[in-house]
Amino acid sequence: MYKIIMKISRLLIFAFLLVSCFLSAQTKEVLFTIDNHAFYTDEFIRVYNKNLDLVKDDSQKDLDKYLELFLGYKLKVEKANKLGLQNGTSYQNELKSYRNQLSKNYLNDSKVTNELVREAYDRMQQEVRASHILILVDEGASPEDTLKAYTKVLDIKKRLEAGEDFISVAQQFSEDPSVKENNGDLGYFSAFRMVYTFENAAFNTNVGQISKPFRTRFGYHIVKVVDKRVNRGEVTVAHIMIVKQNDAAQNEKAKTTIDDIYKKIQQGESFETLAQQFSEDKSSAPKGGVLQRFGSGQLSSEVFENVAFGLNEKNQISAPFESQFGWHIVKLIEKHPVRLFDEMKVELEEKIRKDERSMLITNSLAKTMRAKYKVTKDVKLLAKIKAVVTDEFYSQTWVAPEKNKELNGDILIISKDEKINSKVFLNFISSKQKSNIKTKPITKLVDELFEKFIDEQLMAYYNENLENEFPEFKNVMDEYRDGLLLFDLMEKEIWNRAKNDTIGLQDFFQKNSKNYQWKKRYTVDILSSTDKKIVEKAQKFLAKGKSLDYIKEQLNKDGKVNVMSKSGLYEEDYDVLSNFQNLSKGVTNIIAKDQYFFVVNVTDTKPAGVKELSECKGKVISDYQQFLENNWVDELKSEFTIKINTDVFSKVKNQLKN
Repeated sequence: MYKIIMKISRLLIFAFLLVSCFLSAQTKEVLFTIDNHAFYTDEFIRVYNKNLDLVKDDSQKDLDKYLELFLGYKLKVEKANKLGLQNGTSYQNELKSYRNQLSKNYLNDSKVTNELVREAYDRMQQEVRASHILILVDEGASPEDTLKAYTKVLDIKKRLEAGEDFISVAQQFSEDPSVKENNGDLGYFSAFRMVYTFENAAFNTNVGQISKPFRTRFGYHIVKVVDKRVNRGEVTVAHIMIVKQNDAAQNEKAKTTIDDIYKKIQQGESFETLAQQFSEDKSSAPKGGVLQRFGSGQLSSEVFENVAFGLNEKNQISAPFESQFGWHIVKLIEKHPVRLFDEMKVELEEKIRKDERSMLITNSLAKTMRAKYKVTKDVKLLAKIKAVVTDEFYSQTWVAPEKNKELNGDILIISKDEKINSKVFLNFISSKQKSNIKTKPITKLVDELFEKFIDEQLMAYYNENLENEFPEFKNVMDEYRDGLLLFDLMEKEIWNRAKNDTIGLQDFFQKNSKNYQWKKRYTVDILSSTDKKIVEKAQKFLAKGKSLDYIKEQLNKDGKVNVMSKSGLYEEDYDVLSNFQNLSKGVTNIIAKDQYFFVVNVTDTKPAGVKELSECKGKVISDYQQFLENNWVDELKSEFTIKINTDVFSKVKNQLKN
């Protein structure tokens, strides 16, 4: 929970930081200084305008108050720099990671991307069911091993063309370990569910037909397309689940429970209420059993998916069924067809960036970079390097010469200012030995690697200069850098302090104990039914001291579930308890709520009173953190020398008000 709180805090910090990057240029003046470090009007105006639409508190739109917020923020950043947090390894790594992530938006070829997005969307209109046969071969396999695998897959293709049964051939020859369980059947899938090459083969092969052999990083495949259907889209359902037990007797009891619940639904009782009371899926039960929407192949249970998609009418409820996880009853909330192209475009672009398709974009961008930047090669130096790379490369034993003056020099120059030493290329060659590249002769391999090296260096040069190429990129990076520093500072000065300062925490708790109080609590058995007469009988049994099992045995007869129960220690305002007046030990009167009748057996009571620290420590730590933070800015104002340029701020106010 503590880590979750910190992540949420980080998001709030960065929400304050992110700015509009397309505002018109403003006159840049010093707004204030902190220990002679100047902060300028353009940044203040940019941040204010961005947050104007984000903040709900009107007080934060007041420019004087906003200046206080902005100043407080910059004071914290200055404190972080003063403590040297910017030099931390974790900080540096995370900043680098964020930059890598942000730069992906700029390392893109829009034309190729748009073509791939459209292709992916068109494919998402369908689901393909396919079976395959796989012959394993590594990406870097020798020509001999590759030919051997290719010959084998061609022989399999001939068998299939001669009319042999696909399943029999798959069982006999496929090297996919799962073939023993699925006979090569991969089920239904749409775009992005398989590697791109495999997806291409499946979507480009007609139903009932067998593809030509093709290669992926796993080896050679043959695909048989069994069926194509319209994409079922996504579905939102609610479910009630009773977890499957390993013990046979316990599992039978689970089945009995789900059957009882189903009978109560058929008797007209609320699905949502029953889910809240009895579903053992803790994440969905409080929401009436509602699950996050899903599509084909997204759950781990095909049985569950088929039942969910098999429901056609809104609010239709399935009979109880079993999955590998337990027993379920499913209710259809809503079906969601595949969304319109414009609604999915951004999501598809992100998927493509994470998919094999991204290589098509990278290759296209590399061509653009070659046209954008002038590249000068030292051909003579390249020839010398080719002379020292030997066939040991193929056995991964080649070692780059370390002390060879003839090999020293700039083998590549980009845009006249970026010089790349030959040693970098030699190390690049050495690193590629693990790729098992088999191009021969060795001189041809070096030429091939040099072209890849040029592309890699061009992309690196472009990436490193994004701040110069795109002012908006520089702004976001500068602000993320400060936000990350602030997060680390908050963790050090506030969050960890509140968590580890046991004396301070205890003192804070004692001074504010009125905020941490138990209400009166009761240990109870709560019995409910839609039939008042049943509850009246249950009330009499409770008064006689009968057990819950006895009561259910007497009242739940002839396959009908008439009464259900819940037991525990609850505060006085828990659920139906708040509807009873003057609860005390013993059996209560009967009350009605939401078409149900309830009776409660109170077996113990606990008076209202102060909680122990251990019983509310999470809440106390959170409150203590807020207390420390509220007093922190005043401490920082005393630590640093602050000078605000009031004349400049007056001009800013006039500018923003107009």
